[in-house]
Amino acid sequence: MSKITDNTTLKRLRNHYRLVIMNDDTFEEVIKFRLSRISVYIVVSTVFLLLVGLTAALLVLTPLKFYIPGYGKKENKTELQLLKMRTDSLQQVLEYKEQYLDGLKKVLGSDKTVPRDTATLKVPKAEVSND
Repeated sequence: MSKITDNTTLKRLRNHYRLVIMNDDTFEEVIKFRLSRISVYIVVSTVFLLLVGLTAALLVLTPLKFYIPGYGKKENKTELQLLKMRTDSLQQVLEYKEQYLDGLKKVLGSDKTVPRDTATLKVPKAEVSND
């Protein structure tokens, strides 16, 4: 059994192959390429790096970057925090007002859960003096 050495691996990378695209009806060669494994690797790597570079440039240099979660200007973050604090305080004020209105309803008797005192009171008539 033969050992694979670095020399044979390099030779395999440099071996040339022919890629031929033929017309199926006429068997005419439409296009042909002379390739090696290393040239295919270089072309695929170059295309990959170009696509990654173009995508990164598209995201960094255009307004698309604002659609990335967590990305934005410092002013936007502080404005968002201010709006959040205002919303929280408004919600707290609304809860306090609801509690106040519930208390008023109980005092005024419009709340059905509080039993009403329906006993009649007998108030004596005050004597009127004619002087």
